[in-house]
Amino acid sequence: MSEDAGGTPQGEGHDAGWDEGEPGGLSIGKVAEVTGLSVHALRFFEREGLFLRDIPRSGGGQRIYAQADVDWLALCGRLRDSGMPIATVRRFAALVRSGPGNEQERLELLQEHERDVRAKIDDLNACLAVIHGKVAIYERHLREGTAIGLWAPPEFTRRGSGAQVDWSHDEAP
Repeated sequence: MSEDAGGTPQGEGHDAGWDEGEPGGLSIGKVAEVTGLSVHALRFFEREGLFLRDIPRSGGGQRIYAQADVDWLALCGRLRDSGMPIATVRRFAALVRSGPGNEQERLELLQEHERDVRAKIDDLNACLAVIHGKVAIYERHLREGTAIGLWAPPEFTRRGSGAQVDWSHDEAP
């Protein structure tokens, strides 16, 4: 799959309901169906200036989307899913819309987001390591038949009971 100058994947969405024969392009309802976004979200994207062009209207005032709009939405969806704020997506869209000459600025924006995503992945990997360690402990105890009492919350009989938990062993919750 190739990309255009804005980094938009070309060809994404063609298999997802794109009808080349539909006069003038796709309706807002069809784009909502193809992308999984709501009609409300598509209107929000337009109001917020997140598309690369003004979405044209039919004689009856209905929005007419092109495949490039669907492809752009796929990229925006990935940027948002990865935590890019709407304001940054808007900035990126404005840079792409303004045409050639700002590629370095686009690159810097994407590099910063890439760093943020990698940091989140590192944090999630640290969480995953802890979870995996707990999974390994539980698997071992279940396999050895020693899981009973592996972790049991303290008995809370009454308020102020002063129940204490001994976390001194390496297999706390």
